[in-house]
Amino acid sequence: MFKAKNLSPRQLSLFTAIILSVPIGLGFLLVSPEWEIAAIAAVITFAGSYYMIRFVLEWFIYRKIKLIYKFIYQTKASKREEMYYKYILPQKGIDQVRQDVEQWAEQRSAEIEMLRNNEVYRREFLQNLAHEFKTPIFAIQGYVDTLLGGALENAAVNRKFLENAAKNVDRMVNLVEDLDEISKLESGEQPLYKTGFVIQELVREVYESLSIKTAELHIITSIKKGCEQPITVFADKEKIRQVLINLVDNARKYGKFSGTITTGIYKTDEKHVLIEISDDGIGIAEEHLPRIFERFYRTDRGRSRDVGGTGLGLAICKHIIEAHGQSIHVRSKPDVGTTVGFTLEVK
Repeated sequence: MFKAKNLSPRQLSLFTAIILSVPIGLGFLLVSPEWEIAAIAAVITFAGSYYMIRFVLEWFIYRKIKLIYKFIYQTKASKREEMYYKYILPQKGIDQVRQDVEQWAEQRSAEIEMLRNNEVYRREFLQNLAHEFKTPIFAIQGYVDTLLGGALENAAVNRKFLENAAKNVDRMVNLVEDLDEISKLESGEQPLYKTGFVIQELVREVYESLSIKTAELHIITSIKKGCEQPITVFADKEKIRQVLINLVDNARKYGKFSGTITTGIYKTDEKHVLIEISDDGIGIAEEHLPRIFERFYRTDRGRSRDVGGTGLGLAICKHIIEAHGQSIHVRSKPDVGTTVGFTLEVK
């Protein structure tokens, strides 16, 4: 079916030349009854208009289009690309050029939006980082100033103040270590040492290492019934231990007194296994779930800081799991509990 918008420059020149030459030939035929003169006039008009229109289209309009393409790609053209610009590009229809420009505009819009989001994230990250460091620094400064102001000679308070200052120093050290951990994970400076190990055994080891803390809150830790069958995974054991410690400790911090922490382990297919850490604690509101793995993001700043931690635990977990080429997710409901799950490769 004939569509004018799909015409190439040559086809458009030919079509326009025919439209011009036919009326001129008929005009000559009306003025002079000699059809030879009318035919010659039509042929001359056709040839002249065809080459003139084609010249205007290809050497003027499409020169501008080439400049648009060069602006879009913003690179020095190779010899092959120059051949493309010179001989192939002019065959493109205006509609194709429009589509290319629209596609380029959409890509640039997406890049601009990504840059804006990154700028917002960077600003929030710096604000949170300053806030996290400011709190222990000011606390240490207050204790030291008080001691230097005379409290150092007071045996009733000097040891307590020094212990509090030491706790804040430990908090800063943990914060710096976690930041260094994330930086190394992002840059790939910490290679993964993958081995085969039984994931249930590692879960039990993590439960045992945190047993004193969970016992203080009378929290029962267990592997979900039906998930006891040993499954061997292929991953960096120490990195996965770190992930499990973070997740189980979070479940303890935000769990309820005499609550439960349960680990479910499921084979999703022949190549992957899903590990889920579930608690029956305070839960997380839906609006916070998309940002829960961001650095320093806290659903409740005051309460989160009171229970300890640097605010980087879940961010580290995400980086470790993604470094394994796997995914991590969270499901939660206030006053019902939270489940954090991640996948690993099966040995």
